[in-house]
Order: sequence, then C-alpha cells, then structure tokens
Amino acid sequence: MKEYSYHDVNLRGTIERVTYRTTNRQGEERNKYCLVYLPKGYDEKDCEKKYNILYLIHGGGGSPDAWLDCCQVKNMLDFCIDAGEIEPLIVVFPTFYKERIARLGPPVAEEERSHVLFFQKELAEELLPAIEGRYHTYARNGSQEALRASRQHRAIGGFSMGGATTWFAFTHHLDLFARFAPLSGDCWEVEAKGGGARPRETAAALRDAVAQFGYTPDDFRIFCATGAQDIACAPLSAQIDAMKQLPDTFRFQEDLTQGNAHYFVAEGKVHCYEHVYQYLYNILPYLFL
Repeated sequence: MKEYSYHDVNLRGTIERVTYRTTNRQGEERNKYCLVYLPKGYDEKDCEKKYNILYLIHGGGGSPDAWLDCCQVKNMLDFCIDAGEIEPLIVVFPTFYKERIARLGPPVAEEERSHVLFFQKELAEELLPAIEGRYHTYARNGSQEALRASRQHRAIGGFSMGGATTWFAFTHHLDLFARFAPLSGDCWEVEAKGGGARPRETAAALRDAVAQFGYTPDDFRIFCATGAQDIACAPLSAQIDAMKQLPDTFRFQEDLTQGNAHYFVAEGKVHCYEHVYQYLYNILPYLFL
C-alpha cells in the first residue's frame, strides 16, 4: 500500500456547505447540512463538464466535518487531482445522524444501527436529489430515474459506522450506487456487528441484494480495507472470507483493475481517520475505472 504524506498543492479545491430539508425520527422537519468538495476548476456555468461523485461517510459519533477535521483528506484530493493521479471529482461529506448532537456517551450498537438504517431513505430521496440537482454530475437532474441511470458514476464509502452505512447502501440502494468503499466497517444488515457474528448470513444477504436488484457481478465494484491492528479487522475479515465463498457474485482479486471485489489489510494501521484515509488514497485511482 502506498503511503500519502502532505503536499503543498497550489491548485486547491473548495469546500461548500449545502443545507437541505429532512425529517427526524419523531417526524419533525429539520434543516441538515453536508459539506461538498469541489475540485479546482469546477465552473457552475459549465454545464457540459460532468463529474463523478463520491459520498464519504464519517464514523460513529461524527459529523459532516469529521473527515475534514481528522485527516488530510482534502489535501490528498487536491494533490491527486493536480498530479493527474485521478480525474477531478466531487466528494460529499454528509452525516447519518438526524440531530446536531450525534450522541452522548459511548456507542450502543443497536442505536447506531438504527441511525444508519433510518438514514437510507434520506440518502436516496433527499440528499442525492439535493446534491445532484445542484452540481454537474452525470445525473441530468435529481430525479430517481436520472439517479438510477447514472449509478456507474456514483460511489459511496465510509469509515467504521460509515462502512456499515456503505454496506447498507449496497443492500438498499444498489440501483443508485455502483461503486462501494467500506473502510474498517463490516455489514450490519443481518444484525448489529453481523459481519463478524454471522458472516455467512451476511454474505448471503449481500448476494441476495444483487439478485433482487437484477444485477450481475459486472454491475458493481467493492473496494474494502482495514488495518491489521484495527478493531474492525477480525469481523470484517470474517465477512470477507464468507463473501469469497460466493464467487458467482463476488470475484475477489488483488489487482484493483480486475474482478469486482477487493480487500486489503494494512500492516500497523489502527482504527483512526489518519490511517483510513490512506486506504482511500490507494483506492481512488481505480474507483471509477
């Protein structure tokens, strides 16, 4: 795995704050915000230029600011685009929590799972339309039809509970996303912490989602990673091992240009943004191939 270090980049993208309406778990309307990274050269008047888009989700207890506050992800994006390592893209940093105060005290697995599950409707019906009706993505507008038609140009990824959110997007919204980057987080579709506790059932649920949406292995890509010293390593590895037993759906390859599923474990890395964004650095050049 390549290691990224800070670069003094002259051509820097910008961060915008976008507010949209949603409904909390009590049925009350709320304004929520997400942060949006726009690459250097993005021109709102240039409707001909289209951009791939990545939705990048924080971990438990976080906020839309978490990725940008906790690591050099923006500098890395600026550098990769400036150096020609990746094509310019839009990156959205939302939150799966409904209220400004995410939580008080330590995490409770079932409560965190419920936040992520409840977010799935907002993700598809409110967040995506708000963003892609505003910026120049491959979706011609924010309608569900347009979003489905442009799914190959849309990715979702996340750290820890953001990884669980990514797996939920796979099982619930495979018609809207074609590229997935769950980082240091297993799938909680079957139950909280289910990737580790019930790996075979979890792998089957992921396989069944592909069949239910009517897709084939050629219709999606998964880029999954964690650290050898990460608390997520054991449960995620158990899930991945079970997925490897379903090669008709998940075609794992070490070469990131081949197959439709990839998993790597980085030596010496633990459960923190400063380590996890390194995985994203290695994945980005292949995410939209």
